[in-house]
Amino acid sequence: MKLLVGMLALLLASVQTHLWWGKGSVQELHDLQFLVQQQRAQNLALKQRNASLNAEVADLKLGVEALEEHARVELGMIKHGEIFYQLLE
Repeated sequence: MKLLVGMLALLLASVQTHLWWGKGSVQELHDLQFLVQQQRAQNLALKQRNASLNAEVADLKLGVEALEEHARVELGMIKHGEIFYQLLE
């Protein structure tokens, strides 16, 4: 009987060791949950960025104002009859 109790105690200790420190342990579970949470936050930020870019693309396809704004800001273009003033510091 003592042998059976001793073997069961060793088995219990082995199971507990794997539960707390082995592969698939509680600590590894917490680490993976943290990584999933970080990835979800990153995915949300990227989804918001994609929505913003999609709105800008739709605006460029449909509207002339956004296209004109990009031409003015990035290329320095002006309309016919406008006067361009450049202020230097």
